[in-house]
Formats: sequence, C-alpha cells, structure tokens
Amino acid sequence: MATNIGMMDAAYFVGRTEILAWINSSLQLSLSKVEEACSGAVHCQLMDAAHPGIVPMHKVNFDAKTEYDMIQNYKVLQDVFNKLKITKHIEVSKLVKGRPLDNLEFMQWMKKYCDSVSGGGHHNYNPAERRESCKGGKDVSRKSAPTQPTRGSTGAPKHHSTRRGDPSSAHSAAPPVKTSKPPSATPNVSVYDQQITELKLTMDSLEKERDFYFAKLRDIEILCQSPNIANLPIIDAIQRILYAAEEDPSIVEEAQAMLLNQEKQGVSLTPISEGVEEESKVKFDSQKRKSIINLEVDLAASNTLSPRQRVSDASDVHCSGSPLMTY
Repeated sequence: MATNIGMMDAAYFVGRTEILAWINSSLQLSLSKVEEACSGAVHCQLMDAAHPGIVPMHKVNFDAKTEYDMIQNYKVLQDVFNKLKITKHIEVSKLVKGRPLDNLEFMQWMKKYCDSVSGGGHHNYNPAERRESCKGGKDVSRKSAPTQPTRGSTGAPKHHSTRRGDPSSAHSAAPPVKTSKPPSATPNVSVYDQQITELKLTMDSLEKERDFYFAKLRDIEILCQSPNIANLPIIDAIQRILYAAEEDPSIVEEAQAMLLNQEKQGVSLTPISEGVEEESKVKFDSQKRKSIINLEVDLAASNTLSPRQRVSDASDVHCSGSPLMTY
C-alpha cells in the first residue's frame, strides 16, 4: 500500500480537474473546487469506500462549517489511519483553513492511496446510502441527486473524455491568456513605479524649499526681536505680517497704512544712523573733556612743586643719561 509517497511521485502531478472528477464519480457528489472538501467528511467517506465498514460514518459530519466541527471529522480520519497503521501526517490546521494548495496535495495523496487499495474502482459501494447515517449526509445526496443518473451510466466516460480532452483544450486556451496578461501587466507596473519615483522626488524638493523659507522667516523674526529696533514702527508692521494666522491681503494693506500714519506724524522710521552719530559725538566730547582735565592737572602739579623737588628731578634726569640733556 502507498502509505508513504514522496513529493516527486506522479501522484502529486495530477490536476484539479482529474481529482474533482474522481471524487464526484466515486462518491456521487458535485464538488466544483477541491477546497470544498476541507471539512474532512469527504476524506472519511473515501477511506470508507476503500475499506468498507472501517469508518464509523455516524460520527462524520457533512454539514461541518466551523473549525471545531471540521476537526472532529479529522479525528475520525486519524483514528482510521491508526487502525490501518498509516503513517501519513494530517496537517489539520492547514486543511481546515480551506487553502487550495494544501487541500489539493492531500487529496492527491488520497487518490494515490485509494487507487493502490481498490485498483481504481469501488465496486458494490453505495455512497448515498452510506451518507444517510451522517449528519447532513442526506442534504448532500439530495443536492447531488440531479447529476447522479448521468454519472451512473455515461458520467464516468464523460469525465474521462474531458480529462483526455483537457490538455488539448488547455493548450489551445491557455497560451492566449498567458501571452496577453504579461504585456498588459508589466507596462502598468513600470508606469506606476515611475510615477511613484517622480512623486517622491517632488515631495523631497518641496520639503527642502519649505525648510529654506522657514529658516529665512525665523532669521527675520529673531532680528525683529533685537532690543535696538524692536520698538520701531516698521518692525511692528513686519511682525504683523509674520504672525498673521491666515492668508489675507488686507494685512499687508494695514501694515502699509501703519507706516503712512507714522510718516504723517513726523516720526522717523529709520533713526538708527542718527542715534549712532549722536552716540559717537557724546563719546568724542567726553574724551576731549578728559584730556583737557588731565592737562590742567599736570600744569597745576608742576606749578606747586618746590625748588628742591625741581633740582632733584633735574639731577635724576642727568644721572639717568637721558639724550635730551646737553652739557
């Protein structure tokens, strides 16, 4: 028996169409997708068809919708595997999610195993009758009943004919799809990538421009806050424009009106140079007064010296060898 099948075995290269045809013809069902068998009930009945009477069909739930109910079906299947000493691992957590690839691989293994046991056919097995004891089994049989007559006599040959005809039809239909999709998809991807790159470059340039002008405005704000010019009317007008909450052209007009009013009142708008000149004049006058006072103090001190002090000063100069003394 094929209990352990390698991943490169021919069983894993069987297509979905052939798998679905095998399930529907063996169990008289009408599945359209392999992942519809993710509840585990179909697997249990396939094992029941391969080994009649070994599966307790009254425990199988064909109406399983929740993961809890599906897991109960896989527990029944695992018990059957244990009785038959089958070492195949059942990945229940993946199968109950309804993933197409996982369910297809497991169903490919089921087909290989059942074919190795029964030789590809289930003789004297009535799937509808066996499902009657299952929960939801009658509803499944009733839904698939209209298609049973055609499957009983001519259904299987049709499946075989379609299975044989599928490669030719697939080869004739698939190439246009494959050749038409890549040309339409790849240009769109490249165009989108180019647009994304352009948008990123535009965003970077706008951020740099924003930071540049913000720094300029910050420098102007700091300059306006310096104590030398903070009280000037023109500074008030500039700050009024800087701190405006909304873009309003009337703010500029109001600032200009403020400056015009100050000019009419005779207030100088740029007294900076005048203030500097006045300060320099005051400093020059104070230095001039200090020099005059120092000269007067020196003259007064020289007049108050006694004759002895003058002679001693002269002798000190003579002894020092000053070049200003003549002999």
